[in-house]
Amino acid sequence: MDLTTSPAAPRRSIGSYLTAHLREYGLLFALIAIMVFFQIVTDGTLLRPVNITNLFLQNSYIIIMALGMLIVIVSGNIDLSVGSVMGFVGAVAAVMIVEWGVPLPVAMLACLVLGALIGAAQGYFVAFWNIPSFIVTLAGMLVFRGLSLWVLAGQSVGPFPKSFQLLSTGFIPDLFGIDKPNGTALAAGAIAVAAILWIGLRARTRNRQYGIEDEPAAFFIARNAIVACALLFVTWKLATFRGLPNVLISMAVLTVIYAFVTENTTLGRRIYALGGNRKAAKLSGIKTERLTFLAFVNMGVLAALAGLIFAARLNTATPKAGFAVELDVIAAVFIGGASMSGGSGKVVGAVVGAFIMGVMNNGMSIMGIGIDYQQVIKGLVLLAAVFFDVYNKHKQA
Repeated sequence: MDLTTSPAAPRRSIGSYLTAHLREYGLLFALIAIMVFFQIVTDGTLLRPVNITNLFLQNSYIIIMALGMLIVIVSGNIDLSVGSVMGFVGAVAAVMIVEWGVPLPVAMLACLVLGALIGAAQGYFVAFWNIPSFIVTLAGMLVFRGLSLWVLAGQSVGPFPKSFQLLSTGFIPDLFGIDKPNGTALAAGAIAVAAILWIGLRARTRNRQYGIEDEPAAFFIARNAIVACALLFVTWKLATFRGLPNVLISMAVLTVIYAFVTENTTLGRRIYALGGNRKAAKLSGIKTERLTFLAFVNMGVLAALAGLIFAARLNTATPKAGFAVELDVIAAVFIGGASMSGGSGKVVGAVVGAFIMGVMNNGMSIMGIGIDYQQVIKGLVLLAAVFFDVYNKHKQA
């Protein structure tokens, strides 16, 4: 036997492969189905260029916090304070920039450091004192909600300088000078599609070399064709309006970074090991306390960034900013496939879950559905997602 020859990768039918990965690909199909539904019932309003832009602007802070929440949940914890931290940091930014006249770079850096300190404080009690994260962050939710009221003295503070507003409402200028359609947006879409195809082909080649089971060729082609067409469609729509929003670039960069860290680094593997079995991870040499601590520090920084973006979008800081936002963030992560017990979940899934929530909110608002019914529908969707996760686990057991 030639030991240098790689074993052949096992072949499976599309049906059996799809069944085995139903949770992963079901999200993509669900998002497509929801968008098609709302596109029809809103008479085409959902996918108009201005509304697609609004979708990114309205959900940017949810997606950013969902990245951090995924890390926290995968590690076997939860953070209920992110909405209050987001509102508190926005309030501090408003006081520093509007009332004290602190330069923007200094104020923004100070707010990110504040978010890290908040995350460190909560992570310290969770990691080193073994206090359940539910209790610690519930206390944090109440504390920072009260501090927001105190910092703002119960009033709204604003408006912000135009340069600060660009953090959320600004757009990348057309570097090619075409203007309409925006050449930069079109180029970015083409580069993104090329990068996705290259990464997919590279991973497929590597799997074949090591004899790892890979998806059927027909399904691989169909999946990438759908993703490529969707990206080109969205970038074309954005190009015909005002181009790429600044927050879209921020979200894309953060998503790529967190996807790489969680899937291709030792740190990412240790986070999954921590959530999968904390005792086993500790016995294997992983510093579980430090990893848990860092997960909350990371969450605090992202909550602070979301607070700055949210305040810039509203052009004011209000005492009620961030109210109940933590529910949307947690729902996005669970809908995106993260397990309640920790140890599983993907960055792409969390982002797709956030977009599912965002499209539902946007579509129902266009239809004129009241906030009461919207909450009921979102709650049922979350319950269905968690039930599906539990059902799959029981089925595989």
